Amino acid sequence: MKVLVIKNISREGPGILRDILENRKIEYDIADLEAGDTFPDPLNYDAVLVFGGPDSANDKTEKMEDEIGKVRTIIENDIPYMGICLGMQVLVKAAGGRVLKSDVKEIGFREPDGKYFEIDICEGKESEAFLTGLKNHFNIFHLHGETVELSDNMELLASGKFCRNQIVKAGRNAYGIQGHLELTSEMLDLWLEKDPELRSHDSERIKKDFQLVEESYRKNAENLFNNFLHIAGLI
Repeated sequence: MKVLVIKNISREGPGILRDILENRKIEYDIADLEAGDTFPDPLNYDAVLVFGGPDSANDKTEKMEDEIGKVRTIIENDIPYMGICLGMQVLVKAAGGRVLKSDVKEIGFREPDGKYFEIDICEGKESEAFLTGLKNHFNIFHLHGETVELSDNMELLASGKFCRNQIVKAGRNAYGIQGHLELTSEMLDLWLEKDPELRSHDSERIKKDFQLVEESYRKNAENLFNNFLHIAGLI
């Protein structure tokens, strides 16, 4: 049993997921596309997770076209999939939806009016296995300027105030989340240093925001990743 982790940019990786995989002794491979790795054949894996990056799923590059093609293969073969941020947008594109410029860039922990970004579980989706243990109205960290429009064969599981489509499902067991629940304090420090969008924000306030919610944030992340691994039959 082996998991494939795809990094679209070197600094955005599994974070909390790595701890879970190692604690549960689940084997995994990491392919860092920015470092020149290729996206391996997903048919060789029991589950695939694709993380964020600065690309757009609308890019006509060889890298992105290959990535969307691989994710389409994943959907067609019912391989359990979880996409985060760009990984979610790639899922939507591969499943026949659209990726669009967002009216509001969602950056950091707070909305433009100063309130925390929150995710609301959609009515009737509370029993979805992917969301087990997650309470409604939970905090999320964002780092994206695009949003998605779902196709008729996709389900919306949870929504947000500005970018409505926050957690989605495609096919039998492919999921995407727009925000970054994988985030750790070490990753946040690196992103605040390296990411051009975050460098224009108040880094000390963002760090303080994370400190205030970190315990519940990690619990939500552990719930979500464990739910996915359970759906994939890995735990």
